[in-house]
Amino acid sequence: MPLVSMPDLLAGSRAVGAFNFIQLEVAEAIVAGAERAGTGVILQLSQNAVAFHGGMAPAATAALRLAAASDVPVVVHLDHATDEALVDEAIALGLPSVMFDGAHLSDDENVARTAAVAGRAHAAGVWIEAELGEVGGKGAHAPGVRTDVEDAAAFVAATGVDALAVAVGSEHAMLERTAALDEDLIARLAERAGVPLVLHGSSGVSDAGIDRAIAAGMRKINIGTHLNVVFTGVVRAELLAHPDVVDPRLYVRPARDAVAAEVARLLALIVHGRPDAGEPA
Repeated sequence: MPLVSMPDLLAGSRAVGAFNFIQLEVAEAIVAGAERAGTGVILQLSQNAVAFHGGMAPAATAALRLAAASDVPVVVHLDHATDEALVDEAIALGLPSVMFDGAHLSDDENVARTAAVAGRAHAAGVWIEAELGEVGGKGAHAPGVRTDVEDAAAFVAATGVDALAVAVGSEHAMLERTAALDEDLIARLAERAGVPLVLHGSSGVSDAGIDRAIAAGMRKINIGTHLNVVFTGVVRAELLAHPDVVDPRLYVRPARDAVAAEVARLLALIVHGRPDAGEPA
């Protein structure tokens, strides 16, 4: 399927699921899960994942090829880039969507640098996400911070970004789905921001919490750590059950299949509000 833009994916959708990958097998699982669910998906590569691979091109090119071969719309997105040069490289490689994360900067510097990056992105026809209000658990980001509603509206107006990640109670890298979101704040932000809101740290939010966040106004739901938990759990179980196995395909394949099933389940919840099954174990 031809590559699609983020506005095309968001159009007419209750919300969209955005899933991070590190290794190729998880990227394959995300696309397979979306095909199983029969809905579009966002395939995300973070700055940290780029660093793991030693550069942007190998993983980003693979993701773009997976997207082009998919039976459903797939948007490839650069997630949480604090390095402007990396954003520029992603644009040059053909990614249709990027995130510049200046939340660790002073307010004035965040506005100035985000506006400059947004200008370059838009000149290339690329959709850009930014962040205001530090989301806990990501580098210098501090738990407990919340995005101010009026600050969000002013930031969007000053920078021209297309979407805004906001701090509403979630944290990155949570291993348990116990985060409590401020749904009233989400609703007020959605009313005033003027652009789609993005929920980062959704791995720590329960199915019911994700559903309520979408009802309150979230449009893009980012999930990464939860898929790593699923993948690693299956690999660990397979190796314990078969200690003599040395061919990685024998334990990576079932892990990839498990991630695909969980992506399909989560997309049923995010896009349609009806998960195929209950909460995962």
